[in-house]
Amino acid sequence: MTETNKSHPEEFILLGFEDHPWLELPLFIILLVTYPLAMMGNIAIILVSILEPCLHSPMYFFLTNLSFLDMCYTTSIVPQMLTNLGGATKTISYMRCVVQLYFFHTMGGTECVLLALMSFDRYVAICRPLHYTLIMNQRTCLLLVSTVWLTGISYAVSEATATLQLPLCGHNKLDHIVCEIPVLIKTACGEKESNELALSVVCFFLLAVPLCLILASYAAIGHAVRKIKSVEGRTKAFGTCSSHLIVVSLFYGPGISMYLQPPSSISRNQPKFMALFYGVVSPTLNPFIYTLRNKDVKGALGNLVRRISMF
Repeated sequence: MTETNKSHPEEFILLGFEDHPWLELPLFIILLVTYPLAMMGNIAIILVSILEPCLHSPMYFFLTNLSFLDMCYTTSIVPQMLTNLGGATKTISYMRCVVQLYFFHTMGGTECVLLALMSFDRYVAICRPLHYTLIMNQRTCLLLVSTVWLTGISYAVSEATATLQLPLCGHNKLDHIVCEIPVLIKTACGEKESNELALSVVCFFLLAVPLCLILASYAAIGHAVRKIKSVEGRTKAFGTCSSHLIVVSLFYGPGISMYLQPPSSISRNQPKFMALFYGVVSPTLNPFIYTLRNKDVKGALGNLVRRISMF
């Protein structure tokens, strides 16, 4: 028991923005506002995708998964962040840190692959419209989504478990606002080069490979759209893709800047702002991006509001 306590502290101290304490109150207020917005927006997307028959298509099935994922993503970190920002103590128990580590990275890994799957769906819809229902049938969609979630879980279990095996040598201060793999590796003592290398390799495949597939899909889509003669047809084709492209940019930009470099070279405050961005800002904006730029979703939301008001 003594050895366990030495290897794994009972709790971690999350230093957060201790060098900029004036940030804590504004961040607390921002999170207090954005968290309910993120939950309500994503719940609305899920409800309209389930209740509206016109949205019973692979595109909105994948969007429902993205909304559920974003809800879990945000919930895995925001409540603890609110507790630490609003209180005098900045601690998180070891077990909560472990749970947060697994959940946070499961959602992150899953979203990397899910966004690539969503771009493939748009590719088939625009470039192979006559075969769309045959290729993206219900069984195939369920199989693809199951594979996506399994990939995210496998990534989190393998990398988080390997990271938790590193000795901390009594260190229990994490210079971060959440429990995250690169920061835990940076905090650990002893030989950790293999963990850094493994994380870089896995993250390269998890970020770069799906991003290349996304870019290839949209290159083919752009080529196909140029062949559409009618302006209305081009506008409709681009309209179904623009929202997804914005979401991809918001997610992959911070993710690549954070994970495709060795943890030892990461600046002190970079992980904190990146965690806030792709763990809070992106999940909050996603429902509004899809709603504001999609007539079908806006119409379905209007129908849902009218149904609720009738009760």
